[in-house]
Amino acid sequence: MSLSPELLLHGYSIGIFPMAEHRDDPELFWVDPKFRGVFPLDGFHISRSLARRIRKCGYTITINQNFDGVVDGCADRSDTWINPELRRLYRSLHHSGHAHSLEVWEDEELVGGVFGVALGAAFFGESMFSLRKDASKIALAYMVDRLRRTGFTLFDAQFLTAHLASLGAIEIPRAVYQSELKQALDLSADFTAQLSQTPQGVIQRITQTS
Repeated sequence: MSLSPELLLHGYSIGIFPMAEHRDDPELFWVDPKFRGVFPLDGFHISRSLARRIRKCGYTITINQNFDGVVDGCADRSDTWINPELRRLYRSLHHSGHAHSLEVWEDEELVGGVFGVALGAAFFGESMFSLRKDASKIALAYMVDRLRRTGFTLFDAQFLTAHLASLGAIEIPRAVYQSELKQALDLSADFTAQLSQTPQGVIQRITQTS
């Protein structure tokens, strides 16, 4: 299956998303899970140890500064579903303003990040990576804070894993997801809005609502 960026966006808009079996498989297929993993934007869990890491790690957080680097970091694993065709599609969506990344830097080195696709007030999280302890958790905390403050109502995590569940992700039936998606698509949000996201501010805002 060969996809255009427009068809890919249409897929997201009706609740399905593409995957490949592995990095070297040129074929893509649509996925429509019976149960969907989502992050309630008022339910992210920050443990005491993670809060300490956010305060003291000294990482720099940016958005859309190295989209390709984040996608490459996510794909640099043996069991990745991100093949060259998906990389091409994500890059095209990024250039059109529909795909975004959040980067975690240690000095000049990219050590973690998360990326996804935005439509209306829905953000479809695709993948994350970490080269340092808790870097992906820190990326998710900053991502949740940004999505909440820029008007998003749905943060799709696709599949629920134990790791995501420990951070507050839940699983909802397909029909509930479709309803939340429809509502989100009728709204607008601005991922790239200028925000001040200090470590203490992120911790305070998330812990006040979780």
